[in-house]
Amino acid sequence: MPHPLYDLLGKLDDAKIHYSISRQRPDSVLVSIAVVGQRIEVDVFGDGHMEVSRFVGHEDIEGGAEVVESIVTLG
Repeated sequence: MPHPLYDLLGKLDDAKIHYSISRQRPDSVLVSIAVVGQRIEVDVFGDGHMEVSRFVGHEDIEGGAEVVESIVTLG
């Protein structure tokens, strides 16, 4: 029986959509997807259920190194 994680990765591969895989939580695998105007995070759990967060926004250039500096100093 195929796991939904592999189904998701296959669909992304077929669509030629770039993604990265990481672990941010001990109980899931995170698939991070970036497409024009969106960043999508899909947490896939061992039982196959998924939790999806989608971040939609513009892709305007907001500045240079000073923007990175402001982000880093906030954290």
